[in-house]
Amino acid sequence: MKHVLTAFLLTLLILPAHAQVPPTDNLEVSGIPPIPESVVERTNQYFNVRGAGFTGWLPDGDGMYISTRFGNTNQIHHVSGPGMARRQLTFFEEPVYGASPDPREGKNGFCFSRDVGGGEFYQIFYFDRDRGESWMLTDGKSRNSGAYWSNSSGVFTFSSNRRDGKNTDVWIMDPDQADGARILTEKEGSWYGAAWSPDDSRLLVIQYVSANETHPWIIDVSSRDMAAMFPESDRQVSYSSFEWAPDGNTIYYTSDEDDEFQQLHAYDVSAGTTRNLTPELNWDIVNLEVSDDGRWLAYTTNEDGISRLHLFSMPGMKPARHEPIRVGLIGGMKFNEAGTKLALNINAADSPTDAWVIDLPGGTVTRWTYSEVGGLNTASFVTPELIHYPTFDTDESGAVRNIPAFMYLPENARGSVPVIIDIHGGPEGQSRPWFSSITQYWVNELGCAVILPNVRGSTGYGKSYLALDNGFNREESVKDIGALLDWIETQPGLDADRVAVYGGSYGGYMVLAAMTNYPERIRCGVDIVGISNFVTFLENTKEYRQDLRRVEYGDERDPDMRAFLQNISPTNNADKIRSPLFVAQGENDPRVPASEARQIVTAVEDNGIPVWTLFAKDEGHGFRKKNNRDYFNWSTILFFQEFLLK
Repeated sequence: MKHVLTAFLLTLLILPAHAQVPPTDNLEVSGIPPIPESVVERTNQYFNVRGAGFTGWLPDGDGMYISTRFGNTNQIHHVSGPGMARRQLTFFEEPVYGASPDPREGKNGFCFSRDVGGGEFYQIFYFDRDRGESWMLTDGKSRNSGAYWSNSSGVFTFSSNRRDGKNTDVWIMDPDQADGARILTEKEGSWYGAAWSPDDSRLLVIQYVSANETHPWIIDVSSRDMAAMFPESDRQVSYSSFEWAPDGNTIYYTSDEDDEFQQLHAYDVSAGTTRNLTPELNWDIVNLEVSDDGRWLAYTTNEDGISRLHLFSMPGMKPARHEPIRVGLIGGMKFNEAGTKLALNINAADSPTDAWVIDLPGGTVTRWTYSEVGGLNTASFVTPELIHYPTFDTDESGAVRNIPAFMYLPENARGSVPVIIDIHGGPEGQSRPWFSSITQYWVNELGCAVILPNVRGSTGYGKSYLALDNGFNREESVKDIGALLDWIETQPGLDADRVAVYGGSYGGYMVLAAMTNYPERIRCGVDIVGISNFVTFLENTKEYRQDLRRVEYGDERDPDMRAFLQNISPTNNADKIRSPLFVAQGENDPRVPASEARQIVTAVEDNGIPVWTLFAKDEGHGFRKKNNRDYFNWSTILFFQEFLLK
């Protein structure tokens, strides 16, 4: 790959005027014309934007680890202080995920995760900074996630399907022992470690059933005895973030047990009782953090897609003052070991992710990283408008249901402009106003409006809204796209005759479904790693995912559900597609197999419809390597220029 990338970059440097950029050897393309140098040059600034995300505090107080990209993939870097230089630590062709700092005295390293070719069979590695070396800790065969260190016992918990390839168990590992992994749960389903007790004798774990249903348990680490936190509950509840307080008897957690939204609760371990600390909230709590000494508690709320930070001094949850932080999306929150700093990642519609720190108790806010925006003037970036459009049915109160969406409009547009509807995946996802260089390019350079709808089934709007598209209600979410097309027709600044649909994963299914249900109203569509037939998807997705997806989409082994899924699947309605289609897929995708892309391509080509395809041999569920992502984005721009703008 290194030689391929070097050759690719050298090609760009020596291209003569009017030259064209060929795909690299790892890309299989069809229908896509050669990429003109003019497109490469104009996108160069946009596509060289990079962000920097906090991943962990160094235990000795010497700054933080961040994830950022200076080559083809994201790697781990060390930053000693605000605005200081980034020192790259890992150098791999594949992306590196996370940096879980080793808290053990005398150790100078961290755990990280990495896969091969986007296959998502992640392995956990240890990086020793003193030696400048890394080595694999897991078995190299199973799928592993986590590396959540205990407080002082020298082990970490992780999740793995190594037992049978299907079920995901909670394990603990002592990285200094040759065979230091020990299984804790050994049960059916998907289990994940969530919070260590202060003395490391107990571990809180989560049994994940679906986005609507999870179950928390407490395990005695020595005996492996398990106790359900809520043994008598037969309700479908989603429990989320967990933090064990220093007293060893209080667990803070978020759940929707009392309401539509994820609220903050405190659980008394000895009494087995719980109380709601935020009954007044009407938005989800997304991130929850408690300092090691228990003096501080912080959480963020997702308020119609925007993050709000809430910081408290403890006990008593007294609101703590801090300097204003910019409006945007907040993630990656973590107190340092001393409880004197709170790190946050902040992303805004006009700015990529950077790491910021709140100093405590004064509340001073300091920016630690300054990510590049390719020399672009951020003042020209468009900030989206939050809109709500009416759909076909009514809500619980009997009022017409409104669908939230974010809309980007080009500045100083004359007349009506083309529209790109960008549909998120999941389906338990949410479009939020985060920074996207390709969105900014579509708006500023192509002159398109971009609308990101949060159709039913999206997170962030309550558990009832989340469940509205489940099972036999699958096409209700597609009708929400039809309602958006109706709304576009009422807007004088939008051209209802030039509308494209774009989406990945479940969003890719929505692209295909919109093209089959509204063929005369869609000018063209871009399907990225999308589901084209629910039955073949459920039968062929990796075994460890099948039962999780059946909860959401329905069980294809049930005859009635199978017939329904076949009826609504795009492959069985491909004859209705009348617009050009661009299909992009990673060959190693464990979630939506590449066969899903190939079968819809074959079906649509039989209609005589123009079809562009891009298959990446070294990618999985999306395009994580910059050279592949750039070629895909260049191709998408050409596709829109050819089939949407004309």
